[in-house]
Amino acid sequence: METPGSQTSLHRANLERVVRAVRMAGSLTQAEIARSTGLSAATVSNIVRELKDGGTVEVTPTSAGGRRARSVSLSGDAGIVIGVDFGHTHLRVAVGNLAHQVLAEEAEPLDVDASSAEGFDRAEALVKRLIEATGIGPDKVVGVGLGVPGPIDVESGTLGSTSILPGWTGINPSEELSGRLGVPVYVDNDANLGALGELVWGSGRGVKDLAYIKVASGVGAGLVIDGTIYRGPGGTAGEIGHITLDESGPVCRCGNRGCLETFTAARYVLPLLQPSHGPGLTMERVVQLAREGDPGCRRVIGDVGRHIGSGVANLCNLLNPSRVVLGGSLAEAGELVLGPIRDSVSRYAIPSAARQLSVLPGALGGRAEVLGALALVLSEMGDSTLLESTLPAATPAFT
Repeated sequence: METPGSQTSLHRANLERVVRAVRMAGSLTQAEIARSTGLSAATVSNIVRELKDGGTVEVTPTSAGGRRARSVSLSGDAGIVIGVDFGHTHLRVAVGNLAHQVLAEEAEPLDVDASSAEGFDRAEALVKRLIEATGIGPDKVVGVGLGVPGPIDVESGTLGSTSILPGWTGINPSEELSGRLGVPVYVDNDANLGALGELVWGSGRGVKDLAYIKVASGVGAGLVIDGTIYRGPGGTAGEIGHITLDESGPVCRCGNRGCLETFTAARYVLPLLQPSHGPGLTMERVVQLAREGDPGCRRVIGDVGRHIGSGVANLCNLLNPSRVVLGGSLAEAGELVLGPIRDSVSRYAIPSAARQLSVLPGALGGRAEVLGALALVLSEMGDSTLLESTLPAATPAFT
């Protein structure tokens, strides 16, 4: 038994600090590990050697600042993680290892709103098929990250708004998928996972405070504060779509009038163009037409950008993020939407907050949420199990 404060317990804590740093970053040089953990270079060198001998990490030659270095990443044999993203019209699954490498990924159309049972049946089948395709045994699965297009009630684990997914009333997504796959399942809403995906792999790399804005059938924001997703005590933080822009505006599905969502979400925006462009329009098609110069589509995209910018300005005044990342198909409009967002921020945000803010398109496109689901598992999984499975029971007491 380890005694708190003993050399053995201190060494164990240092092992976990190194593993955690590498797990969150994907790969780090030994100098980067020392900076991020506060451990000395000699301690890091000894710990990396021990973890390598135990099969927990892999070390490969690299360069940093023009000098030779060694890159440390978790072993490809240490385990795999699964990401599952339920969109309103699709299911996407990805399999990755603990070194942040995506091993397999596939998406298929799915009407998620219709039936939760069908959604979970399809997800279970796709997960098992992709695991088999990697050639890695299912016993290596560490956990599953699950994204759903709606807020999750923190206390009950169920979807907090049945108006978003009426076919999922009373469903606990984590328990449902965990029961089918037999592994831990971590669940979050799609905006939070998009924020995590962009933070780890995309346009949010290198910052600790950002907001990821996703505009689809609804409007949501994933908020990252000091490098961590902020969910709020009830799990509903980031519902930027329900900021009131016009008290006499259209009635929103939440029951209020003039919410940001009623001026920006696809279900409200597309009907504006149907008289001139006919039925069957999608936001993807509107963006394409706008990029090709269609004046009506360009006007609508610009208006959407200005409305989103009003909501972003409120975020700036409240939270002062350093970066806003626009996700979803709307981001493909580029400056046609980003320019109006910045204009509104400049007009309505506190000048000092507006000056510090950069507004960028997401780098991951439709993959942001499923990669965020992988990142969710990597952030939630513990380090003790990894160490216990790869290190001998007794470890040298050096620090």
